[in-house]
Amino acid sequence: MNQAKVIIADDHPLFRTALKQAIVECIEDDESLEVDNFNDLLKAVSLNNSLEIVFLDLHMPGNDGFTGLTQLQNHFPDIVVIMVSSDDNSETMQKAINFGAAAFIPKSADLATIAQAIDTVLAGGIWLPKNIEFNADQKIALAHQKLAKQLSQLTPQQYIVLSQIADGLLNKQIAYDLDIKETTVKKHVSAILLKLAVNNRTLAGLVYQQLMLSPSQHLNVS
Repeated sequence: MNQAKVIIADDHPLFRTALKQAIVECIEDDESLEVDNFNDLLKAVSLNNSLEIVFLDLHMPGNDGFTGLTQLQNHFPDIVVIMVSSDDNSETMQKAINFGAAAFIPKSADLATIAQAIDTVLAGGIWLPKNIEFNADQKIALAHQKLAKQLSQLTPQQYIVLSQIADGLLNKQIAYDLDIKETTVKKHVSAILLKLAVNNRTLAGLVYQQLMLSPSQHLNVS
């Protein structure tokens, strides 16, 4: 069997159990970890250098859409991320791949399908359900891929500053929250604008908000 160290990040215990069943069929998985919120996921990945694969719930607490995916890629670029969700919306699944996920597994998938997805990823491939076309709209795909690349160029602290800009925080609030000087925040903001190729912090915040799901995409998903 293939060897990999895995963490399942999902706030639904029943799905974590089902996913674990599929994982043991594909991966030598003596030490898989489980968390039910994004903050605990970041802590767990920081403390476990051997982790290779994260199964990330699209809507778990602390994760809004693809903000968690891109933050993991920014902080831990060697980690492979497989998105999971009860959302089987084609646009959402495409977006996950465009932003760098290795697979998107609907929670409605049976164990055999989940195992197939895992095997594909372990072999270095990218997996989507059979009825979903890869990069159906090339223009949109390229725009998402460009954004993912720009975000990957931010330092971890710059990524956090960007997320707080998107939340509407002022420089002095960000400085207080991160326990750094306001002049340091200003330097981070300047670097963020340069790397995202935008002229002001409002536009930078709007760039980050592209990672979030629109209200219509929040319906009947988890």
